Amino acid sequence: MTKQDSELIGKIRQQFDTGPYPRTPLEQSPKKDYNVLFIHSLVTSFYLRDKQIIDTKNKIILDAGCGTGYKALALAEANPGAQIVCIDLSEESIKLAQKRLEYQGFQNVEFYPMKIEEVPTLGIQFDYINNDEVLYLFPEPATGLQILKSVLKPDGIIRSNLHSSLARTYWYRAQELCQMMGLMEENPRELEIEIVRDTMKALKNDVVLKAQTWKSQYENNEEWFLMNYLFQGDKGYTIPELFFSLKSADLEFISMVNWRRWELMDLFEDPENLPMFLGISLPELEVADKLHLFELLHPINRLLDFWCGHPNTAQAFVPVDEWTDSDWQEVNVHLHPQLRTQQVREDLVECITNHRPFEVSRYITRSIRSSIFIESSIGACLLPLWEGPQPVQALVNLWLQIRPLHPETLEPVSQAKAFEDIKEILSDLETFLYVLLEHLP
Repeated sequence: MTKQDSELIGKIRQQFDTGPYPRTPLEQSPKKDYNVLFIHSLVTSFYLRDKQIIDTKNKIILDAGCGTGYKALALAEANPGAQIVCIDLSEESIKLAQKRLEYQGFQNVEFYPMKIEEVPTLGIQFDYINNDEVLYLFPEPATGLQILKSVLKPDGIIRSNLHSSLARTYWYRAQELCQMMGLMEENPRELEIEIVRDTMKALKNDVVLKAQTWKSQYENNEEWFLMNYLFQGDKGYTIPELFFSLKSADLEFISMVNWRRWELMDLFEDPENLPMFLGISLPELEVADKLHLFELLHPINRLLDFWCGHPNTAQAFVPVDEWTDSDWQEVNVHLHPQLRTQQVREDLVECITNHRPFEVSRYITRSIRSSIFIESSIGACLLPLWEGPQPVQALVNLWLQIRPLHPETLEPVSQAKAFEDIKEILSDLETFLYVLLEHLP
């Protein structure tokens, strides 16, 4: 590590000691934030990789760079029975994280004030590592990933992210301006924040930097200034740089965390009628190239937020759209754990009772492009999933009771037709991970 790198780390530690992040009140809980719990549930990432459903009990999770512990709290809420280990280079942040988890009643959590470089000294191998909003502070992201890989179990998964240089380009211009003004030579505090605030307010509204960065509703929010205009060590990356870091660390890309917000074909008016060159070339692109092209066209994602793991550890599986009827007969249907709550069930029952469509996407929006509704009769068929996993055939039999007659011909619905209906319903919902399909051995 160079002297310059060491000095930068010292500034970063000082910034988070004096301004711990995030400044979320201790009493605030992600318990009802389905989106946060969805991405922090191990079930989500492991299912995406292996199409298998894991039990979170006794899993060991590392929150590497836990800050004040709000994400650690989300990990604890989303993964019942798991052990959480929290580390952070800021001692003040660790103290607040410990208070937060104790306040919320979680005991199976350990806290260590240490740098990520020191985590191997714990002598623990982890099933899952959450490294959120930290990796872009490393001089070289591959270095951080290599350290995390060294403490990851063979079948474990890492979630990490980098700031997008394309999405945050104006923030990096703002940070360069603050450096020119001498506001980042030491640890920025109230005086530096006031200077930035006065400067931005003095500019005309159509000045590009102000138009792209200034939000008047945050002008009294110190945290917003410190994590944007005055963020020590902040650096942006591109998709090719992300994949280069993964290759350098000998890690295998699994998926973007918000994978549905990276769908290249969503950017076209008519994906079925593309210009000839695009129609021929796009389907042949590698995943990394598709993601890179998406960001060049539409850099809306602040974070290059991804899951990765050791190479060649994913379980082989046949994609759902290639299953035969015999495959479907050997499937157990699970509801995603973050939908399997009493509140969601009550909302569904109300829609069933009043014959209204049920907006399943109301709870988990990260995996959708637009609202997803299911008919009340379909909701009634899926209701047993709130009690536990169901064999496909059990749902087929229930569907025959709910819809015994074809609505147009009034002819009795055959077993084969009901089977096809259920396959279509489940396939559509599995695309968004609202239901998880466990193919039994």
